[in-house]
Amino acid sequence: MSRLEGMKKMITGEVPIAPVAEVLGFQVVEVEEGRVVIEMEASERLHNPMGTLHGGILCDIADAAMGYAFVTTLADDELFTTVEIKFNFLKPIFKSKLRAEGKLIKKGSTVGLLECHVYDEKGSLVGHSTSTCMILKGNPERKRVQLK
Repeated sequence: MSRLEGMKKMITGEVPIAPVAEVLGFQVVEVEEGRVVIEMEASERLHNPMGTLHGGILCDIADAAMGYAFVTTLADDELFTTVEIKFNFLKPIFKSKLRAEGKLIKKGSTVGLLECHVYDEKGSLVGHSTSTCMILKGNPERKRVQLK
């Protein structure tokens, strides 16, 4: 099964979601090569002390959408790690259904550049993120290699 097929099976429940998705309550709703959409209900349980959605949650769903989008482009013996992420917060969120649309901008032989737009339930842009990911090659078991 290709990574793209695996991501599509995550939508149908044939492949389990990542533990972080369970904790935060987000789900993958659209997948194509180089593009993934994640949705989640933002509620008071994820608020910061000021009464708005904690910014790290927005960054988390953007990171997941971009990471999943990158995964769909990797070979079987490749993994990746995020080496840089930037997030622009454009408005506060109190309670809303959020939609994070991650897509690949450019993939080279060792790094990829991705971006994500996060929208609220009214379709208003809440945040914009970019990420640089590094490809880790030579891993046929698809497991993270410990560097010594």
